[in-house]
Amino acid sequence: LEGFRLGMGKHFRKGLVESGDFTTGSGERAAARLLKRHPDIDGVFVASDLMALGAMSVFRQAGRRVPDDIAVVGFDDIEVARLSEPGLTTMHQHTVEQGRLMARTLLAELGIGRHPAATTDDGQGVVLPVDLVVRDSA
Repeated sequence: LEGFRLGMGKHFRKGLVESGDFTTGSGERAAARLLKRHPDIDGVFVASDLMALGAMSVFRQAGRRVPDDIAVVGFDDIEVARLSEPGLTTMHQHTVEQGRLMARTLLAELGIGRHPAATTDDGQGVVLPVDLVVRDSA
């Protein structure tokens, strides 16, 4: 959310943010709340693919066509994202590399291994790259 807020800059609107717990059900509930407050919304970026799939279900039930009436973008690129109807546009995380970096960092913190811990100059952690996977939902 912080990265999205920073990326949107002055265009970020807190009133358009709904929270969930990264499950399909919480995506459904968040989408329903959002549609109730902003029935004219035409696009959403969702913090996880499972939540995005739940949101797409709610939009369809409300008579909204994805992507014609409302575009949906998720985050994770789980396998079911490409199998959904329509296919979910999403951000792909390099989870194998994330796991390797996490293990190397843990070993370095424990004083085991030859690799330095992952750090940044600002002490805020490491940001790894993601890739946009364009499918039919946006």
